[in-house]
Amino acid sequence: SSSSSSSSSVSVSVVSSCPVSPRSKISQSLSAVGGGCTRRKGLLSRRARHNDGSRHATLDEDSDGLSASRVVCRASQSVSAAAADSGGSSAGGGGVVERSAQATLVLGMLFALWYGFNIWYNIYNKQVLNMFPFPVTITNLQFVVGSCVAAVLWTFRLHPLPPTVTRAQIAAIFPLAVVHTLGNVMTNVSLGKVAVSFTHTVKAMEPFFSVVLSSIFLGESTPPIVLLSLVPIVLGVILASFTEPTFNWAGLFSALGANVTFQSRNVLTKKVVGEKLKGIDAINLFGIITIYSALLCLPVTLLAEGMRLASWTPTAAFQSVGGAAPAIVQKAMVAAVCFHGYQQLSFMVLSRVTPVTHSVGNCLKRVVVIVSSIMFFRTPVNPLNLAGTGIALAGVFAYSAAKRASLKK
Repeated sequence: SSSSSSSSSVSVSVVSSCPVSPRSKISQSLSAVGGGCTRRKGLLSRRARHNDGSRHATLDEDSDGLSASRVVCRASQSVSAAAADSGGSSAGGGGVVERSAQATLVLGMLFALWYGFNIWYNIYNKQVLNMFPFPVTITNLQFVVGSCVAAVLWTFRLHPLPPTVTRAQIAAIFPLAVVHTLGNVMTNVSLGKVAVSFTHTVKAMEPFFSVVLSSIFLGESTPPIVLLSLVPIVLGVILASFTEPTFNWAGLFSALGANVTFQSRNVLTKKVVGEKLKGIDAINLFGIITIYSALLCLPVTLLAEGMRLASWTPTAAFQSVGGAAPAIVQKAMVAAVCFHGYQQLSFMVLSRVTPVTHSVGNCLKRVVVIVSSIMFFRTPVNPLNLAGTGIALAGVFAYSAAKRASLKK
């Protein structure tokens, strides 16, 4: 071994002592540049694969946001990450730490507002539906208020105006608006029939419908570990349903219908719409869909509830506030603003974290909403009902972890 090491040292010294011609220097420089390009191409390729996996993970998430918008969010997040990488290499250590602390603080505030707006929406919305049992009308009001919020953002340049929208994009957005409208109407129907906690427990089955519909219409195969994580979700919802004190078949089927509708929207986005929406960011897309939904929901409101509203006899809950229409309108307006606000905040959070982190945050948000609604409305619960809800939510966490593990392979 000593002889081999000595011979290698001799060869190194000989090579280093040899004069290097200008042509050799040029060749070495070109080789170095080529190697750097190759490494950069490999990095970009790995990032592209990661973003593609993240995009598919995002599309399997819950219904609180729009899947097509999340695809756009992922694109903007990739650009932001690239900018951060290039800026971070030249910044000083203290500046990086300071920016990191500020970003963490902003992210924490966004999470808190996201959760808060969701809690306020569910509480105010349930109060309004108890006093004014017209879920389609309430949904239409929420879309109208959301449209006004979008118009304010664009009018006062609080958010950049959307670029010129092509006819192909308008045609692509239309089916998304249809299913978005149906999903929100059925969610409000469920909230009007049963307790908030039960509606959100049933809506925890969204991963189940996502897997089923993706398999049927997209031909996607699901890893066994992901399929296994669906078992506690289904069993937990079944147990919670059988032991729910406020159980109502209309409330159950409306919540299940909302699950099917929202996950159909996700499949539609994957199969047809996604590539056609390039150039429209998440907030603008959500604003356009909200305006679409307000227009679509108006004739449905008149057909479904117009005659009944004309002959409506005020409920006991309505009379308990003295039959004061302004009180209901005020609560309905607050609920509508919170409805639009929490969905916008969901997009803002998604633009700053990975889809898996957003999914876990959404699972925690559902837990917070269920617990807060039980405490606020003093919803009667029993140990089996709580166990069913807990098992279903634990299954959702397991599903998120299983999806993350399958993407890493």
